[in-house]
Amino acid sequence: MNYLVSLLKEIITKRKLILELSKADFKKRFVGSYFGIAWLFLQPLATILVYFFVFQLGFKSVPPVPGYPYVLWLIPGIVPWFYFSEALNLGTGCLQEYNYLVKKVVFRVEILPIIKLISCLMVHGIFAVVMIVVFLCYGFPPRASWLQIIYYSFAASMLSLGIGYFTSAVNVFFKDITQIVGISLQFGIWMVPVMWAPEMFESIPSWLPFVLKINPFYYIVAGYRDSMLTGNWLIERPTLGLYFWAVTIVLMLAGLKVFKKLRPHFSDVL
Repeated sequence: MNYLVSLLKEIITKRKLILELSKADFKKRFVGSYFGIAWLFLQPLATILVYFFVFQLGFKSVPPVPGYPYVLWLIPGIVPWFYFSEALNLGTGCLQEYNYLVKKVVFRVEILPIIKLISCLMVHGIFAVVMIVVFLCYGFPPRASWLQIIYYSFAASMLSLGIGYFTSAVNVFFKDITQIVGISLQFGIWMVPVMWAPEMFESIPSWLPFVLKINPFYYIVAGYRDSMLTGNWLIERPTLGLYFWAVTIVLMLAGLKVFKKLRPHFSDVL
């Protein structure tokens, strides 16, 4: 716990440096790219269109929330997933990418996953605005519950950061962890009701909804849809919220413990 407190103090003290490095990381993605920032949208947009054509036009899926087309049910689920998966993927390899900073004695390497997280958060902010614009274009008026997106984005950030501390530290010594994370995320999107939900099927096992809720990211997806679609407030899911934060705190503490234990050996390997 003392380690976590000292890290928080370090983040507050070096907040300007962290923000500047995050901005530089964000801009670095588009160096030498002709279309620049457009690539941020092309792949996610293509993914959304594929699932839209398959589920709504192909299978003619009816979303669990009445009165909303499938695409408006899909977007609040897939937008936070894009953010979480990108933050975890990039966070896992951040120590290799910034190995020149890791080798500096005066630099506290614990802030490197945070730099990647903030860089991804900038992209997520753009997608959140696009999501709101899509809802407005469909003729749905703004709701006060949309502000909860800020809270659920923070929750997704803490979950990805907790896991990212573990994967980034292990990745220094076991490079295959990058591939494992990528494959896990490919399977993981189907373990969270992003493109589908049990309510969309006529016959499902009674235990399936409970099993889905074991995944802490279920809370994020449900929260985004509560905020954007139904207008429900976060206090209406108290048990799920407590479970999410309990799991996230455990993952954060465990990830930091592994990171701290392996940190003295980073510069030797890198």
